[in-house]
Amino acid sequence: MAPRILVAGIGNIFLGDDGFGPEVLRHVVERLAGHADGVRATDYGIAGMHLAYDLLEDWDALVLVDAVPNQGAPGTVHVFEADHRWPDCPASLDAHGMDPATVFGSLRALGGTPPRTIVVGCEVADVSDGIGLSAAVQAAVGDAVSAVESAVALLREGASLKEV
Repeated sequence: MAPRILVAGIGNIFLGDDGFGPEVLRHVVERLAGHADGVRATDYGIAGMHLAYDLLEDWDALVLVDAVPNQGAPGTVHVFEADHRWPDCPASLDAHGMDPATVFGSLRALGGTPPRTIVVGCEVADVSDGIGLSAAVQAAVGDAVSAVESAVALLREGASLKEV
């Protein structure tokens, strides 16, 4: 049986490059449609508690697509496995809180355990008020979509990131 994989795009489309996750998910949904048994791709936007509740289901893995700040040049795509051993982050009562650590803290408070998680993140240029991605981040969307597809394939095979 194919592993159950949740692909989750997160971010606020009203804050420029923070809308990277939802934009990538728009393309991922089109590419995976009908081709990936056991895979669900969802744009969570800013609905952090919704993601935490969905993670209570029996998922084998999570691919989290998000904007990541201050790790390199804008438009740089990073793919890494999340380390869930960090100190517990408190749960949030804000239904629209979207910090991944807070989502995982809420999941733990609900009695769940985060699944194996691969993050596909992109360096941001501008997260000020406004709709639309900067040119550098928009140019990275295609690479991120390919990275999501590769991550899903890797998870289906049970391989580690180091093996790819």
